[in-house]
Amino acid sequence: MDTLKLAALDRDDLAVVSAHLQDAVLKVADMAWLPREKRFAFVANRFDWESAASGANRRRRTGVRFDRVKRAQFSRLRPDDKEAVLNLLAVTFEETDPPSGFVTLVFSGGAAVRLELECLECEMRDLGPVWETASQPRHTD
Repeated sequence: MDTLKLAALDRDDLAVVSAHLQDAVLKVADMAWLPREKRFAFVANRFDWESAASGANRRRRTGVRFDRVKRAQFSRLRPDDKEAVLNLLAVTFEETDPPSGFVTLVFSGGAAVRLELECLECEMRDLGPVWETASQPRHTD
């Protein structure tokens, strides 16, 4: 598969982005909250679920950015713990006063990042390297 580039402007769009980012792995150092630019961005090693469907387990370096961010809050993770490894489980959007709302990045272990947005503007883009991985993520119910 070629590199993926997705935009999300509503909850349904973000659900597609979230599905592609499920089980992405990143370090706290790979996240940046830029209040002056009203932007939150991160780079992660996402598991390529589309390739897994055809029997190939791969990860891809992927960048994600949210624009028009008014505030970022961190729960159960320390922004200064740069080497902490996070496993992204889901990205959700809760609309409060349309078009504004909150995006939550939900990580394993109960960690989360909550972004207060003027409106939802997100872009996900594969950046480069693709590599084989020995196994695919598994979830217990």
